[in-house]
Amino acid sequence: MKRFTVIGLGNFGFYAAKALYEDGNEVIAVDMDKNRVQAVDAHCTEAILLEATDKEKLKALGLETMDGVILSTGTKISVSILICLHLHEMGVRQILAKALDDDHAKILKKVGATKIIHPERDVALRISQSLSRPNIMDFIPLSEGFDLVHIESPAEFIGKTLKEINLRAKFNVHIIAIKELVPENFILVPPPEFVIKGSDMLMMLGKSEDIKRIKALKG
Repeated sequence: MKRFTVIGLGNFGFYAAKALYEDGNEVIAVDMDKNRVQAVDAHCTEAILLEATDKEKLKALGLETMDGVILSTGTKISVSILICLHLHEMGVRQILAKALDDDHAKILKKVGATKIIHPERDVALRISQSLSRPNIMDFIPLSEGFDLVHIESPAEFIGKTLKEINLRAKFNVHIIAIKELVPENFILVPPPEFVIKGSDMLMMLGKSEDIKRIKALKG
């Protein structure tokens, strides 16, 4: 289980918190709007009514211990910039900030955001790519209850071959590709003798419940 905080519960923030929570993570959802906090209450670990621009109140949440903080505060650019700066000064490791435009994104980067999110642009890009450059996954209908995911290599897989970990027998999950980061390389249908490294990203296909069992190995 990982721990996340979502600040700003408009449409994007609400669904981000809900998705993270349903995937088995601890999620704290924060907003200054009472109605939004009440709406998300059933879809997170804890929903908090808070003015996030207040640095002292923000500090009290212990956000520096979180695996990531998603910042999604709507159309008030100055508010998101100030909160992002607070999070950076508090030592938050991963700050994923929603930007309204390129200039907003540049400023968020300057004040500490580790990843910039452009929701509309990102969705439009994925749809356009799926139309102009269809790949094999477009023709594989994944039934409900199955997932295709990228995960970091669990510690107990590192240094072992795919044959040794034998995921198909132990977890009923298939590794269909591996992205090596050092050196950068992409291997489709890796051979059984491939040795997993700590920097590898594994693309897995299997039942959602089996995928979650493997994610749990990461601790």
